[in-house]
Amino acid sequence: MSHPSNNLLPRRDYKEDSRIGPFNLPRGIRWGLIVGSWTLFGLFFASQVLINRACQGRPLNVGYTLSNCLSCAYIWALLTPIVINLCRGFRIKRGSFRNLLVHLAAGLTFSLIQLGVYLVAISYIDPLSNPFASVFQESIVTGLRFNLLTYGALVALSHAAGYYRKYRERELTASGLRAQLADAKLSALKMQLHPHFLFNTLNAIAVLVRKSSNQEAIDMLNGLSALLRHSLDNLDRQEVPLKDEFEFLNVYLDIEHVRFNDRLKVQMEVERDTLDAQVPSLILQPLVENAIRHGIGKRSAAGILKISARRENGKLRLEVRDDGPGLTENGDRPVAGRIGINNTRARLQQLYGEAQTFELCNARGGGAVATLAIPFRLERDQG
Repeated sequence: MSHPSNNLLPRRDYKEDSRIGPFNLPRGIRWGLIVGSWTLFGLFFASQVLINRACQGRPLNVGYTLSNCLSCAYIWALLTPIVINLCRGFRIKRGSFRNLLVHLAAGLTFSLIQLGVYLVAISYIDPLSNPFASVFQESIVTGLRFNLLTYGALVALSHAAGYYRKYRERELTASGLRAQLADAKLSALKMQLHPHFLFNTLNAIAVLVRKSSNQEAIDMLNGLSALLRHSLDNLDRQEVPLKDEFEFLNVYLDIEHVRFNDRLKVQMEVERDTLDAQVPSLILQPLVENAIRHGIGKRSAAGILKISARRENGKLRLEVRDDGPGLTENGDRPVAGRIGINNTRARLQQLYGEAQTFELCNARGGGAVATLAIPFRLERDQG
């Protein structure tokens, strides 16, 4: 799974950056696209002329027909970058009547230029039978409308490409905003855990000091120092390997062993192939804390805490079970125990959406069990 990005994607100001469509590509690729497109255009019309001649039983004149059609097309290819530049500077939009007039004038001008250059080009292939001025006037009558339509099509395609690019930029910016928001939510949820277990541990140390259990208090302070150091090492990571999570959890359990002494017994059943699976950082600690505080802590005799991890149907399944009094009648921990549970639910939902499940219920034979299942992924699987 990919971590949400911490940086927003750069937003472009379209008033300043008015590049349209694919024409901000490298020059070689840009010209390749232009020439290739107009070549197809010229070949298409050449094929139409040849088909008509064949149907009418007239000589095909393949070379002459190809020369004429491709000459027409390549002149437009040379004019295309100029049209694109005009579209950059004079975009047609609501209220831009002046820009529309500019394109009408440009369309007429380019159409006449194209006709003139075309006549010069084909005169080298087949000399004109009439004076140039006369042929040019005739070409205006027969070809001006087609050229104006061609110019209009170029403008329309340029604007369509521009609007698509603008849409994609906005979509990417929105995606970046969503990713940043998700990361902020996850970080806020994760930060809630630090003061939560910190205050509980400091309170336990204060109790030991009042009892003059100085060595136990020192051991707990050392454990707390290691706990905070480990926590800070992974401060910027939303997911860690399960083995790292257990390393953190073992430091936390060492502190709890000081508090509960022989009253706390821990059993772990962890499949070896799950140790490299990615899990949310600090996902087990609040569940274990709840089990100890509201399960083991409510017993006068020793209690057993069971933690298991296994791979099941493409999921990583984690369980934290205690043999305490279980949940309240409404199926929940006491109010004091809901912070860690609610935090866990929110983080899992934020990270995995509907691909995760979390359940807290009474266990068979007594006690409570918290079970979560998330997609089984290794660090190398993350994109």
